[in-house]
Amino acid sequence: MHLNKSFLITLLYGVLVAGCTTSTVAPAAKQAKKQQTADTYFTNPIADGADPWVIKVNGAYYSCGSGKGGIYVSKSDGLTKLGERVVVWRPPATGWNQSNIWAPEIHFMNGRWYIYYAAGSKPGNPFINQRSGVLESVTDDPLGPYEDKGMLYTGDNIQDPSTVKWAIDLSPFRMNGQLYAVWSGWEENADTDKTKQHLYIARMSNPYTISSNRVKISSPTEEWETGGELDLNEGPELLRKKEKAFIIYSCRESWLKEYRLAQLMLADTTLNPMEPANWQKSGPVFQSTADVFGVGHCSFTKSPDNTEDWIFYHAKKSTTPGWQREIRLQPFTWKKDGSPDFGKPISSGVPLKLPSGEKVVELISK
Repeated sequence: MHLNKSFLITLLYGVLVAGCTTSTVAPAAKQAKKQQTADTYFTNPIADGADPWVIKVNGAYYSCGSGKGGIYVSKSDGLTKLGERVVVWRPPATGWNQSNIWAPEIHFMNGRWYIYYAAGSKPGNPFINQRSGVLESVTDDPLGPYEDKGMLYTGDNIQDPSTVKWAIDLSPFRMNGQLYAVWSGWEENADTDKTKQHLYIARMSNPYTISSNRVKISSPTEEWETGGELDLNEGPELLRKKEKAFIIYSCRESWLKEYRLAQLMLADTTLNPMEPANWQKSGPVFQSTADVFGVGHCSFTKSPDNTEDWIFYHAKKSTTPGWQREIRLQPFTWKKDGSPDFGKPISSGVPLKLPSGEKVVELISK
């Protein structure tokens, strides 16, 4: 076929233009796609820390933790950015709660904020002297100030408050109009940390008063929650779905990679939660993978538009025994039988869609 000179020049010009267009447009498209991914996805972990607690009130998320010399609260309009950590309370120089501040969680009840925490009377071995206490906000501001309402009763003889027992990870919940507290404790106080931890429940007359003796509802007895250095049941948190209620708790050793989650189920919330036989145990319901270790001590919340359920939890930074941990979150669903399906911990660096309704997060500070 014969092509004249003019046609060849036109053809060559078209090829050059097409090549230039490809070379300039493609990077822009890639950059736009990269920006879109950055705006609509996040990756774990989201922060350093342990025992993560988050609650959603009036469209804002409040997180609580121990560190920075006391207990801090942060506020954000999204889940993936926890906000500035503002210290709202520091322990006294002396007293039952001067040391070892553990696992605080914040709740909003009766127009006030309450922070439940564990603390010890002596520095050093943190396992021997732990008790549970509560702070009450002076106003309706979650960022303080707070009044220390003192140690909570966690014993077996309500007539003698001095029988208070070792207790950590206390969490309140309301069911059928009654306020309850659930926590991790020892059967007897001891001068050694080689003691099993059990889950207990008691009634509360108000957010700062436990008004009944404790009742044990779980002990580490199953094969998957025993067999390590020390058998623990701890970090209990209530999760509800229609007529069912679940206490999701941590078991095995918190300092080892085998730390995991299990559950107690109350098949019908009309049943008495103070009756141990009404709780059905199963597990593990969430445990380590090849690259996410020692998952435990969780809390739960909804996406900004309330269409999704999310679990906050911590994991170890390595397989080495210890408490160097990070905060993670991921969505979860529900099984046909009405129980939660947490799936498996999602690996670090894997893109996850932002919680539904969450945009690029603008943090809210005091």
